[in-house]
Order: sequence, then C-alpha cells, then structure tokens
Amino acid sequence: MRFPRSTSRQWQAFAVAWVVVAILVVAASGEFARRDAKATAERQATVASVLHVAVLRSELERHRSLPQVLAQDADLRALLTRPDAASADRLNTKFETLAKDVRAAAIYALDANGRTLAASNWRLPTSFVGSDYRFRPYYYEAMRDGQATFFALGTVSGRPGLYLSRRVDDDAGRFLGVIVAKVEFDALEADWRASGEPTYVTDADGLVVVTTVPSWRFRTEGPSSEDLRRRLAATQAVGTTAPETLPFDASRQTTVRISSGAPPGLYAVSSTPVPDIGWQLTLLTPAGEAVSRAVAGARWLAVLSVALLAALSGILLRRRQRAVSRAIEAERARTELEKQIDLRTSELRTTNELLNTEIDERRRLETIRQDLQDDLIQANKLATLGQIAAGVAHEINQPIAAIRTYADSAALLIRREDNAGALRSLGNIDHLTERVGIITDELRAFSRKTRSETVAVSVDSAIDGALLLVSGRLSEKGIVLDRPHITTGLSVLAERNRLEQVVLNLLQNAIEALDGVTDAAITLSLGVTDEQVTISIADNGPGVTPEVQARLFTPFTTSKRDGLGLGLVISRDIVSAFGGELSLEPTSSGARFVIRLEKAS
Repeated sequence: MRFPRSTSRQWQAFAVAWVVVAILVVAASGEFARRDAKATAERQATVASVLHVAVLRSELERHRSLPQVLAQDADLRALLTRPDAASADRLNTKFETLAKDVRAAAIYALDANGRTLAASNWRLPTSFVGSDYRFRPYYYEAMRDGQATFFALGTVSGRPGLYLSRRVDDDAGRFLGVIVAKVEFDALEADWRASGEPTYVTDADGLVVVTTVPSWRFRTEGPSSEDLRRRLAATQAVGTTAPETLPFDASRQTTVRISSGAPPGLYAVSSTPVPDIGWQLTLLTPAGEAVSRAVAGARWLAVLSVALLAALSGILLRRRQRAVSRAIEAERARTELEKQIDLRTSELRTTNELLNTEIDERRRLETIRQDLQDDLIQANKLATLGQIAAGVAHEINQPIAAIRTYADSAALLIRREDNAGALRSLGNIDHLTERVGIITDELRAFSRKTRSETVAVSVDSAIDGALLLVSGRLSEKGIVLDRPHITTGLSVLAERNRLEQVVLNLLQNAIEALDGVTDAAITLSLGVTDEQVTISIADNGPGVTPEVQARLFTPFTTSKRDGLGLGLVISRDIVSAFGGELSLEPTSSGARFVIRLEKAS
C-alpha cells in the first residue's frame, strides 16, 4: 500500500479506511450473532416440544383404553339392553367413582338413539342424563366405525375437552349404544403455562384445541374453509361463533413476532406431530431478548476489536512516518550498508510481530475449537435424552403407579388396624420412591455439561448409568441384554459422564439396529490386559454394510433414515480425548463396537 506524501493525507486515508472496516465488521458481527442466537433458540424449542409431546401422549394413552374396557362392562350392557331406573342408578354411581379415580371430566352412556341413560355427573345441575347427542360426531362415528375421538366445547358444561367413544355391542353383534369418556387438559395446560413458553396443539383441520393461551383456543393457523365452518356449526364443536385465525403464522417460519396473547416479542417456533391422533404440537420459545443481547454483545466486541486494531495500526503508521523521516534526514550521512542494515532490521521486526500474532491466533482458534466440540457433545447428550424420553417416562410411571397402589393398600390396612401390613406397604413405597430418585438423579447427572479431564472412573458405574437410561427401551423392544459379570471392579482413565454418553450412544445404535429383528439381543462384555480395558457392545442385527464401514467415522455418514451421522464421530472424539480408541470389530453376525481405554492404576 502506497501512502500519500502528505502526512495529513495519510491520516485522512487511515481514518476513512478504518471507519469503513468498523462499519463492515460491526454489521457482519451483529448478523452472525443474530443467526447463532436464533439457531440456539430453535434448538431449545425443538427439545422442549419433543418433551411436551411425550407428556401429551402419556396423558392420552392413560385415558384411551377407558371406553374400550367399559364397553365390556356387564352392567352397561344390561342398561342398554333393558333400561330401568335401578340399572341407571347403579351405573351413575359406578361412573361417578371411576371418573374421580381416573381424573376424567365425565363418563356417560348413550343408547342406540344417542340419548344419555347414565352419567358420572348425574348429581350436578349440568348432568348429561336425558340429553340427546346424536348430532355429535363421537356418537355417529362410533356407531359407524366402532370408535371415535372428537375435541369440542361441551354443549352443557361449556368446557373444552377430548371425547373418546366406543360402540357397545351385544354377544350377537347388535349395536346397543355408545360409551363416552371426556378428558379435559386444564392441568396439562397449567403445567405448560408455568414453563413460560406459549404452546398450542392443532388437530388435523389446523384448529387449536389445547393451548396455554386461552384466547387462541378454537382459532386456526390459516383461513378456515367453508367446509370446516359448516362442520363446526353442525357439530357445535366451537359454539356459535366462526373460528378466527391466529394473530401470527407459525406454519412456515422458524421464528415469529407476537404482539397479542403472549408477552410481545420474537419467538422461536418448533412443531412436532403427535402420533396416532393426527394432532401437531407447536411450541414458541422466547428469543427476542437473547437475540438482542447476543447482537449487542457482538457489536460491542467488534467495536472494541476494531478500535484496538486501529490504535495498533495508528501506532505502526506513526512509527513508520517517524522512521521515514529519520531515514530521509540520515540518508545523506549514512552509507548504503547502513541503509541495508536498517531495512533488514525493519523486516525482521515485522516478521517477528507477524509470528507472535499468528501464535496468538492459533491459541485462540484452539480454544474456540475445544468450546465448539464441548457444545456438540452437549447437544448430542440432549438429543439422546429426547430419544429415550419416552422410555424413561415409562420407567418412572411404573413405580409411581405402584406407589399409588401401595398407598391405597396402606390406607385400607390402617382402617382395618393391620399395622404390620401397612408398614410393609409403606416400606414398598419407600423402595419405589428411592428408585424414582435414582432415575432422576441419573438424568440430571447425564445432562450436565462437563469437560474432558481424565480421572479414574469405575467402568461398572458408567455402564450402569447408561443401562438405567435405556432399560425402558430395551423392555419395550423386547431386547435381551447379555452382560456377563466375569470382570468387575475395573477403573479407566476417562470422564464419567462422557464415558456414559459413549456407551449410551452405542446402546442406542444397537437398539435401533435391532428394530424388526427376531430374538433380538445385545451383549455387553468387558476385557482387561495389563495396560488396557476393553468394553464390547455387540448386537445380532443386520450389521454395517461395507459401503458405510468405509466411511463409518466420517461426519454425516449414517444408514438411518432420520440420522445425522454425528453420534459415532462424537463418540470417537470423546474416546480419543481420553487417550483411547473406538473401533468396529469384525463379527460373524450383527455389529460389534469395542472401546479401548487406558487402565487406571
């Protein structure tokens, strides 16, 4: 770069150049920070929406079997076959007790003409007994297809809820009537509302049925069709008013700006389908404040960096000007040799400064690389938690259900003055509560973000932690786990949570590979030498194809339909950071992955 001869012109050019650089750097930094903050909010929204769907599915599954079981009830069949006051009173009482036990909003029976013969709310002024519901889809669809689901406002109670119905047939196959259970989601909506993330669920028509914002209920994501308005009017699903659209469009965007119904601002959008019912859950995570903070911080950092560089450049420019002035003043008195010495000295100084700058930049990039790797490992943890959420929920729901049973038994035994039996039930409750605590402690420890410092780690404890998180999926898939305890008490140089993450990733891959395999089994074994401990995880699935083997530990290489191809890459990097090795070993059938780690002294 040639500087103008005039010193003032040099400083003018210098100032203009750095102002342009500052504007460009500040603009670019703000944009990069905005994108990164939005991406982070979108990832958080995705994880939260998957967990919300798991909770919603659990709530639906808990009530779905109720009409199916009641359809076989002898008292119900008797009432629908020969209606009389005594049978109706008996069923009213039964339905009332059952509704309280299962926390259903209402349970009621309709005859073949759609008239209510018995209901759990028979004591209330809003009793359904005697009401005609032949116009409701849950009646005529159940009479036609055998069962039906329908979300609507109650015509008597005025409260929204999901109606689950099933047709009741006699032994000869004649249609006797319909049994209906109404489920309300007030408690679920309150739990979601407490998280501070606006959430709503739409049905197959795009109509909002469950939401944390009451003003959004029975609105549509887009303009409603004439057919939809006609059906809603005929079934009185949303009352007498036509549905309006939501004050925002989240169907095709990853972020939306909301001005009503929720705190105004920018939100990240994540939509997750709810299987088996045709619904879709949409979750909005607040992102405006985080984006603003990230952009402001990045811009300030850019301004400070540019200012520092400009100051350093100004110093260098000033020094150059002085050096030029001194060289011009001494040019007549110095020999050509002295000029060459000065030139060589200047070049050496510049080279040394560039070398120091490059060393600092390499150190900074290495720090950034380590932070990014830690973030990727943490993201893989959270994604793995999302995959095993349903299995863990099942493992927790079983002890909770048993606790409730033992609590009821203890209450009954106390009333009978059987203190010994009551103490046994309370002891069982204590044991089950401890098991739930172990599961939740393992989840919390697993999700914690850690660094890869290596210490002596018990191999058995890391394997036990991983098995605790996937035990639900193993039971659900009917997979046999063969874990010979030939070698125990081994310790390796690793980090406990990250070693558990690697084992969990390999177990998850094995479980997914065994999908559809008869007599599915996983073998988890240990080996030890003087200096190494090996952990082997093998399955009897279809194995890894030669094409995938050639690129197995290359990013984005996967044989799964919805996989990212990062799990094995992350696992290998974790093991390598421990000074170990992760490899795919040849086997006659299935796949066998082996972790080799240095034995702890």
